[in-house]
Amino acid sequence: MQPSSNRSFPRRRFLHGTAATAATLAAGFDPWAMGADSAPEAAPAPPPSRPLGRTGMRLPRLAYGGTALPRRWGNPLSYDRRIALVRHAHARGLRYFDTAGNYMESQDILGRALEDLRQEVFLTTKIETTDPARVRPAVERCLSQLRTDHADALLIHGTPGLQQMSVAQAMRVHSELRKLREEKLCRFIGFSAHGYFDKALALIRTGGFDLCMLAYGYIPRGYDQLHSPRMQALRDACLAEARARGMGIVAMKVIGAGLLGAWARKVVPDFPPHQARRLPAAAIRWVLQDDRVDLLCIGMRTPEEIDANLRVLHADPGLSAADREVLADYCAQAYETEALKRLRLE
Repeated sequence: MQPSSNRSFPRRRFLHGTAATAATLAAGFDPWAMGADSAPEAAPAPPPSRPLGRTGMRLPRLAYGGTALPRRWGNPLSYDRRIALVRHAHARGLRYFDTAGNYMESQDILGRALEDLRQEVFLTTKIETTDPARVRPAVERCLSQLRTDHADALLIHGTPGLQQMSVAQAMRVHSELRKLREEKLCRFIGFSAHGYFDKALALIRTGGFDLCMLAYGYIPRGYDQLHSPRMQALRDACLAEARARGMGIVAMKVIGAGLLGAWARKVVPDFPPHQARRLPAAAIRWVLQDDRVDLLCIGMRTPEEIDANLRVLHADPGLSAADREVLADYCAQAYETEALKRLRLE
C-alpha cells in the first residue's frame, strides 16, 4: 500500500556545541519511561493530510525529519531506541520520512526501522555531490543504507549541494537523477534550499522538479545565515511559483531547527519555562497559516515531541494573538544574543 520581521540560527553549528547538553539529557531524562515504545492501547486518529502537489500522493501534513536522529546533533537516545522512535512515528500515522546522505547514522536507523514497513511510507533522501559522475554511486549508497531498492523522492541537497553549485551545474545533476528515475530507482525528483532562493526559483521555473523543500518558519533562517528581506521575498516567490506549477512544497526549519523548541532556553536562559513550552506549537501554527505549504518536516528527538506536534495539527485552532506574542517576545531576546549576532546576512 502506498501512503495515501524575523531572523535565524544555524542548527548544526549550534548543536555541535551542545554535546554536553545531549549527554545530560541522556543521563537524566528517559522519554520511554511512560511506555512510549509499546504499542498504543487504541489506534490514534490519523493526522490531517493533503496532496503533495501533483505527485498523486496524499500524505499526513507532519513529516519526520531525519536530522533528529544523529547523536552528534543532539538525540539523547540509544541506537535501538532511535529505531523504536521512528517506528513510534509510523505508529502515530506519519508517512513521509526525510533524510540525507550526510546525516551520519540517520539513513541506517531509518532503513532498519522501516524495512518491513517500506510499502507504507514515502521515503525521501538527498545527495550532496556536485559532480554528475558521482550521482549514481551516491544514490546507491543511500539506498543500501536505507535497505530499499528505490527512494520515493531524491532531492538535490541544499548544502552541501545547491548552495555550492550554479543553476547550470544543478541541472546537470538533475539530468542524472532523471536517468535514475527512468530506471525506477526513484519516483520523484526535487531539491532542498536553506537559502539561495534565487537559485531555487530558477530551478522551479525549469519545470523539471516534482517537489521542493524550503526553509520556511517564523525565524527566517537557513543553515548558517539570516535571510535578508530580499532573500525572504525570493523565498515567497519560490512558494508562489512552485504552487502555480503544482509542485509539492515541504517546509523545513519550522521550529527554527530547535531554536523555537528544545534549544530555546539554551539561547535565552532567562526566558520563562512555561512560555518556552508554548513556542513549538506557535511556530507550527505560524507556518500552517500558509496554505501553499503541503507538509511540515520537523526533526523530533523523542516520542513526546512527536505526540505534542501531532496534537497541534489535530487541534489547529489557527494562529492566535498569544502565539504571536510569545514568538515575538522570545525572538526579541534571541536576536540580541551573541550566537545570533555572529551569523552572516544573506
